[in-house]
Amino acid sequence: MQNPDLPSSHLAQSLPRVERLRLHDTVVDHLRGFIVEGLLAPGVKLNERKLCETLGISRTPLREALKVLAAEGLIDISPNRGASVSQMSELEIREMFELMSGLEAFSGELACERITPLEIAEIKALHYAMLACRAQNNLSGYYSRNQAIHDRINEAARNTALRQTYVSINRRLMALRFRSNFQTPKWDSAIHDHEDMIEALETRDSKRMGEILRRHLLSKRDAVLAERTLTTVKAPAARKRKSAGD
Repeated sequence: MQNPDLPSSHLAQSLPRVERLRLHDTVVDHLRGFIVEGLLAPGVKLNERKLCETLGISRTPLREALKVLAAEGLIDISPNRGASVSQMSELEIREMFELMSGLEAFSGELACERITPLEIAEIKALHYAMLACRAQNNLSGYYSRNQAIHDRINEAARNTALRQTYVSINRRLMALRFRSNFQTPKWDSAIHDHEDMIEALETRDSKRMGEILRRHLLSKRDAVLAERTLTTVKAPAARKRKSAGD
């Protein structure tokens, strides 16, 4: 029970804690965004001084944020080597996307049974906003709305355990899902899949919805692995050209 005689000065002391929580969340969000959009690439060692300068913060909130991202699997922290952006192996990519395809499919099936007309309307609005970003070649805006659509579908499943698992796994895949849209044909294919998703939601066709989402995620997996292979092939050639020029 709150003491009515509690001095106002005591209450004021709690205000910085609120601001600190806001700063913490903001730093985490910024760093996660840097990783997702490739500004901090997989395997890159993090320079704390530069990150502090970029974000305008001290090292304490930065290190607290790095711990959060490490718990999410986005950052690796070594006592001797510092922090670096996590890099998944090909096997890990395959397994994570296979798992996510099942989670997305199950979310879609449940959503068809439980989603409201208002929620479908909100998803359609996000889809049209996504199309506008596509027309402007705005990958960042396209991706954020794309992810919001998948997130709304998962929330519409109304299954807390599924939601928690989905959020945890998806955070590790966000950067790869972003990169899967680098090629224009992949953008167009994803848009077609989203149109099919909306139709399945409106007709409450849970089986079709599950199939669309499973195929959609496995297609992203294939795009990521293809891009990874291409990068691996190009790297030695680039080093060879650089060596020849020295």
